[in-house]
Amino acid sequence: MSDTKTFKVIQIASGNGRKPGQQATLVGLGLNKIGRERVLEDTPSTRGMVRKVAHLVKVED
Repeated sequence: MSDTKTFKVIQIASGNGRKPGQQATLVGLGLNKIGRERVLEDTPSTRGMVRKVAHLVKVED
């Protein structure tokens, strides 16, 4: 078992009509459609990306 921490991110809103940086951040997280889920490693860079699109995603531990 790996001891790296992870968290799950679910896209709950569309990136259409958002600023280009927010759309690119969703793609960088592996999210580009509503309902997509990704399990991401808990690092400062991924937390920053999630914070940038916090209004478009839901985070679960």
